[in-house]
Order: sequence, then structure tokens, then C-alpha cells
Amino acid sequence: MRGLYLWTVVKITEQIFGSQYSLIVKKAVVHPEDLAEKWFKMRGWKPFPYQQEVWKSFLNGKNGLVNAPTGSGKTYSLLIPALLETAAGKSKTAVSIIWLSPVRALARQILQVAEGLIEDFELPLKAALRTGDTPAKDRKIQMQSPPDLLITTPESLHQWMANPKTNLYLLSLRTIIVDEWHELASSKRGVQTELAISWLSDLNPQLKIWAISATIGRVDQSLEILLGSSQKASKAIVIKSTLTKEILIETLLPEDIFELPWAGHIGLKMLQKVAEKILSSRSTLVFTNTRAQCEIWYQRLLEFMPGLAGNMAMHHSSIDEHIRHWVEEALHNGTLRVVVCTSSLDLGVDFRPVDLIIQIGGAKGVGRFMQRAGRSGHRPGMPSRICFVPTHAIELVEAAALRQAVNTGLQENHLPHIRSFDVLVQFMMTLAVGGGFFPDKLFQIVRSTHSYRSVTPEEWKQLVNILIQGGNALESYEEYHRASKDKEGKIRVLNKWIARRHLMAIGTITGDQSFVIKYRNGKKIGTVEEWFITHLKPGDVFWFAGRALELGSVSGNKVLVTKSNAKQAKVPAWMGGRMPLSSMMSKGIRNKLQQMREGDHSDAESRALMPLLKIQSERSAIPALDEFLIEYYESREGFHLLAYPFEGRLVHEGLAALLASRIASKIAVTFSIAMNDYGFELLSDRDWEPEKNFVQEIFSSSGLENDIQATLDKTSLAKRKFRDIAMISGLLFRGFPGREKKERHLQSSASLLYDVFYDYDPDHLLFRQAHEEVNTFQLEEARLRQALQRIQNQHWILKRPGKFTPLALPIIADRLRERLSSEKIEDRLRRMLNHQK
Repeated sequence: MRGLYLWTVVKITEQIFGSQYSLIVKKAVVHPEDLAEKWFKMRGWKPFPYQQEVWKSFLNGKNGLVNAPTGSGKTYSLLIPALLETAAGKSKTAVSIIWLSPVRALARQILQVAEGLIEDFELPLKAALRTGDTPAKDRKIQMQSPPDLLITTPESLHQWMANPKTNLYLLSLRTIIVDEWHELASSKRGVQTELAISWLSDLNPQLKIWAISATIGRVDQSLEILLGSSQKASKAIVIKSTLTKEILIETLLPEDIFELPWAGHIGLKMLQKVAEKILSSRSTLVFTNTRAQCEIWYQRLLEFMPGLAGNMAMHHSSIDEHIRHWVEEALHNGTLRVVVCTSSLDLGVDFRPVDLIIQIGGAKGVGRFMQRAGRSGHRPGMPSRICFVPTHAIELVEAAALRQAVNTGLQENHLPHIRSFDVLVQFMMTLAVGGGFFPDKLFQIVRSTHSYRSVTPEEWKQLVNILIQGGNALESYEEYHRASKDKEGKIRVLNKWIARRHLMAIGTITGDQSFVIKYRNGKKIGTVEEWFITHLKPGDVFWFAGRALELGSVSGNKVLVTKSNAKQAKVPAWMGGRMPLSSMMSKGIRNKLQQMREGDHSDAESRALMPLLKIQSERSAIPALDEFLIEYYESREGFHLLAYPFEGRLVHEGLAALLASRIASKIAVTFSIAMNDYGFELLSDRDWEPEKNFVQEIFSSSGLENDIQATLDKTSLAKRKFRDIAMISGLLFRGFPGREKKERHLQSSASLLYDVFYDYDPDHLLFRQAHEEVNTFQLEEARLRQALQRIQNQHWILKRPGKFTPLALPIIADRLRERLSSEKIEDRLRRMLNHQK
């Protein structure tokens, strides 16, 4: 484009000869904003006012945040001006723009968009992708010749920062753009992003920092986290689109509510109705909440509709990247009709042909539901269509609450991670590997972030000590001496083995040890967790990536398989895959139950639930907003107390453990605990007279911190959390590829370290962090405290139903699922119902 070249000539002329010489071609200059508008016009589009405002603000040197609905062109609002500005002042050996993406699928999409823009504008620029999927040869090319635009993830950016050579390529960085900031800001990956931005800002004081988000609650807080302080945030600009995205929500309802099970989480009773929806749509994404659920639904849909063979695929994070890439490309090109997926396709990817989303089970959050809905109608002005499929009858309450929240425009606020010392220690190691750092200077950089602004000089000394010798309790063990201080006072890692080990472990996503599934010819299919493989023997058949695979042998971390024609097979499961109910959804469900109790059946979900709610009311009660329902049963298993705060799985886990501990301190009784998003169960082998002992005083928030600490000491919650912290900080190492440590060895090592700190160094920052994270994010202490106060002020209703109620059965089913195969659960529940008094 001639105008761009002239504009570029002006900029180069100014740099070489001075601004006065550029007057020769001044009249021929075309401003970048005009070029952007011409490009839109060439494609038959018209830019939205918010896009024009972003172009202007960006080119004027502002920092900011773009908040606009899914499918409204947020990517173009920042990518176009960033590329045009870079073309005007191109540096030959430096990265000018970093585009951070939370997921690899979205990063690949951004690369395609960027390459299209570079071609259309005829820019002398190069864009490149660097993620965990990037081949080694491409990484080598990037090392030798850096791209102008680097599209990457937080983990891969930190790996880039760990190389002294690539660090030099960042010295002229102009812009960093964080995509889907709401997804990162409330996680440790967001903390990684904060640290990278702070470090890059120190290298480049004029660095422009922008973020993009479609679904975000507190914009002011998000901007402050991005930029590090309220002072910087106050000088930045928030540009909100006035566009609204219409979301058409339909709940798939059974002909008879009793067709739906009272308990469960798979939802296959609705298989036929889901199939009918798929067949009536041109293209569909079927979202599930777990990878195991994804595998099951894919297989059952294929069995039900064999004609979709070749037109249906599966996508989740454990499937090999080559298969995932193929699915994404096929979706984008319109050659696939159906994809069954998980959160791996939640974010931002532009799949033009998709016109329907099906959500299996509750999405557990308004933002997540809206994000998934936005995968359809991914164009300005196009409505998004989503079908909610209940997996059990009571989930219809959640469906009705979701609809109400979406229609009123409510958004969740997520807690940011504060003082995540494991991420900070990892970052310090990254810099120590990448050439070293001076502690005093880095301390100021770290303190400029939102997450670490409260770190004291004494805590900083402890962190440096952890890096050098593991902390006071580990100073005698050489394996924890990872870095050292040179004669100039710089902290560096000189041991190549330690440096290599660190590079292999960069990241904050932890999980159980994974085994690689391969055919005998070496072709990789994906990964599955160790605990699942240990329950198989050679000859067993399991489903994976839509295929029946027969286990041949296990060697190291490699699982060799062959294809099988078996019709029955086991389904892999992954630990920690179930999402908790958000606080907004909790309130929505309580409000919806109140409306149903008052006779408001204006929505289809409420009308469908009427017969089931009648049973609940006849056997027990439907709790009002100012009531707390408790049910007490006797069965062959023992004595069941079920309570319904409707606060979400994580809060109920903490609440049940806390109450069980408080009750056990008064009377001699032992409980087993179960919970779901609606309530919790305390099961005992003796009648402990809840009318006398389950009293309001045990719900007191007084002394809560001490009681939580006592509960943590009695349970493994803190130890499990410490295992993740130890791995992120580098105190634990999984092992090199092909030589990974067994999961039980990792857990044993983590437990040993935890006990050492408990006995000899209780002030160790990583040890303290484990307890703080359990309190804040697992037990959700603030939300737990609010729940205790609310319950104390409610009117208590204690019922002794003769039979389990519709509210009780899902909780009991969750407990049985931990011990029984899915084939046995329904039989077991049926026997329990038949033998109740």
C-alpha cells in the first residue's frame, strides 16, 4: 500500500535527517488510522467507534484495557496499530511486539490474523509463534533471527527470558498486549505475566502495555493488576465498547422430569435430544466440564449417530498437539460439523462456521458460560446460541439462575493471587539462569507489581536465601543450593544441569504425573495421568481421543497401545477436573429457589421442576432465603446429616471439615465427609443426636482462623497444596523427559519437605504460602466466613425425612462415585432408597 510506504519513509527520514526534512513528503503522508479504515473498507467492513478510539489512544502512547464483547473485533483494535507503528520504526534484531495468549489454540489464531495483516498492508515485518507446541527447529530460527511480533504464552515468555541471547532481543520492545486478561488475572499465570511486564518495563521505560477482555468484572482492579499500581492505572485508559452481544439460551428439557436422574454429572439421559439439536444445526461445539466427560460424550454421540464419522472430532488438553491443530484448522475451514471439547476451546478462537454451542452440565460461572456461548455467532451483530443440557434434575435450578444472570448482565469478580512466593522464586531462578540479577535492583522491580508490593526487605532476604540454599532448614543439603552470588554481587546459576532442570520446569500448571500414550510405531496420541494407568493391566482396553486402545506395555512414562475393536472400554479420568460454583451463581441459585418456592414458574426450567420440587417439599422443605435446611437420615450405611448452604463445592468442603472438627471436640464421634455445589454430608456410624449437638454455636465465625489451622493440621489439604508450591518453586522436580519420577515419589518427597518445615522452619515463606492458599482459594475463607455469618442469622429447619430427597441424593451419589464404577452407582442408590425406613 503506497500510503503506508510514504508514511514509513517519513518516519525513517525523521530518524536519519531530522524532522524538518520530512516536510518534503508531508502532504503525501497517510496516517495509520486512515490506513486501518481503508483496510476495513476494502473488506466491506466499517470500524466501530471503540476500535477507532483504541487506534488513536495506542498511537498516542497510552496504556490501556479494551473491554468489548466476543466477536466484535478486539484483536484488530490493537494488532493493526501495533503492526503499523512497528513498521515505521523497525529494528532489525529485536522483538518489537509481544502478544501474550492464555491458550495455545488462541495463539495460533492470532498468528494467522497477524500474517494476514502483514500481507495485506505489505509490511516488512515477521510474526512468529512460540508455545509449548513450537518445534525445536522453529525455536532455533527464532534464536538466530527474532520476529518483530512474538506471539506466546506466559510460560514460553519466561523461557525466552531465561536465555541470555534472547534477552538481548527484548531491549527494544515497544509493546506488550495481553489477550483474554480476565482468564489470566485471577491465576498464577497472571502473576507470571505481572512479573514479566514489570521486568520488561524496567528494560524499556516507554513500553506500552495493553490488555483485552470480553468478560471482566472489576475493570479498575484488572487494570491495576496489569500495570502494577493504582497510580499507573489512573493514567491509563479503559475503552469499553457500547456493543451488546445477544445470547440466546435454550435449556433442553425432558418430556418428563423423572426421565432425568436425581443425581449424576454425565448427562447421557439427554443424548437423543442433544443429537437432534446437532442434526438440526450446521455446526456445533459440545462443551463438557471435564476431559473424562468429553471422552464419554464423543463416544456415545458417535454410537448414536454413526453417520457423523469423519465429521466429528474431539478436543481437550491431553490430546496430542498435532491432533488438536488439525481439529482447530478443520473447524476454522468448516470441514468439521461437530467438536466435543473442554475449556481448551473456551477462549477467543475465531471458528466462523460454528452456529450452536451445547453446554453439558452447569458451567459453574456466568463468565465461563458467556465465554463459551460467544464461540457461536462469532461476528459483530450475530447472536450467540447456546443450549444448556442438565446432567441431573436439580441442575435445572442452575440453568434458570444462569439465564437470569446473563439477562441482567452480571459478571463475577475473581480474586487475584497475592504474594505467590513459589512463582516469584521460579522467576528469580529464570533470571539467574538468564544471566543473573542484582538482588537490590530486582527487589524494586518485584515491588512494582500488584502481587508483591507488600513484600518486605526481610522477606526478600528469605527468598534470596531459598534460591541459594533452600532456606534455613535445608542449608545442609547441597541439592537445594541452586544459585550463588558472584564477586560482583549478582545472583547466577552456573551449573548447567540445574539450569536445564529449571528450563524444563518453568510454568505454574501442576497436576498428577502424565504418561505419554503411543502406538508401537512411535506415533503419539496424547497423555493420561499415572494413577489411571496403574489401575490397568496389559490387554485392558480404554477409550482415548475417540479410539478404543488396548494396553500393551508400560515403559518408564510411555504407554504403548494398539487399536482395538472392543465395544466396551474404560474411560480415563483426570484428577482435579471439576469446577466449583462461583459466588454469584450461588446467590443466583438461592434466589431462584426462593422464587420457585413463592410460586414463580415463569421460566421453562421452573415449570419442569415443579413435580420434583413437590417431592422435596413433601418429604422435607424447600429453603427460603432466610432459612437453613438440614436433613437427617438413617440407612444401612449409618447416620447421614445433610445441610444445604448452596455455597459451592470448595466452601462446603471447608465448612464440613470445620463443623466435623468442632462437633468431634464436644462428643466422641467420627465423620466421613461428602459435598457438592448445593450442600454437604456428615456420615457417622452412630446416632449423635443433631438436635442437641448440631447447634448454631458451631457456626460461629469467632476463632475461625485458629479452627481452620487446626483442621488443616488434621487433614492433608495443606500438604497437597504444598506439593504444587514445591514443584512451581523448584524444590521438587518431576524429572527429565523419559525419566519422570513416579507420582507417589513426588508426593512422598513433598510430604517430607512439609514435615521438615513444620518442625524446623515454620516461618518458611513457601510453607506459610501453602496454608494461606488453602484458606484463600480452596476453603475460600472470606466466603466461608460470610456463609457462617449468614447461616447463624437464618431460621434453621431440621427435618428427618423417611426417604432421601431430591436435594440429598446428588451429594450421596458424589460420595459413592469416589468408590464405585459408574455402572454400579445407580444400582447402589436404588438399593439405598428401597431399604430406607
